[in-house]
Amino acid sequence: MSTSQDPQKKPIRLDKWLWAARFYRTRAIAKQMIDGGKIFYNGQRTKSGKAVSIGDIIKIRQGFEEKEVTVIALADKRSDATFAQTLYQESKQSIETREKNALARKQGILLSPASVTKPDKKQRRKLREFKERI
Repeated sequence: MSTSQDPQKKPIRLDKWLWAARFYRTRAIAKQMIDGGKIFYNGQRTKSGKAVSIGDIIKIRQGFEEKEVTVIALADKRSDATFAQTLYQESKQSIETREKNALARKQGILLSPASVTKPDKKQRRKLREFKERI
C-alpha cells in the first residue's frame, strides 16, 4: 500500500488513481472513461495523464450515477475496498442526489410501459374492430 502525501514523491496519474480508488476495474477502462468525457477534474474535462493532488474535486459518471468526490489521499497501487474508500470523500450533495435518482428510477420502472404486457387475442380483436369503425 503505497500512499504518498508529501509533494516530493512523483505525481500520480488520474487514471491510475481512479483505478487504485476502485472506481474502475482496469486502468484501460479508466482511461477510456476519461477520454470519453465521463470524468471531470476540477470542473473541466481532462486527460488521463493529469497529475492528481490532494483536495481536487473529481466528478465521475458511471451509468445512471454521478459522484462528486474530493481527493483525500494518493495511492498508486490497488488494494482492498476499505483502503480505497480512504482515498476520497464523496460530497453530501452528491450522496443525496444519487439517492433521489435511485428512488426515482425504482419508482419509474414500476410504472414503465415495458412492464405492460402485449394484448391477447381477444383484446387484439377488439382493437381491430374499434379501428375499423373509425
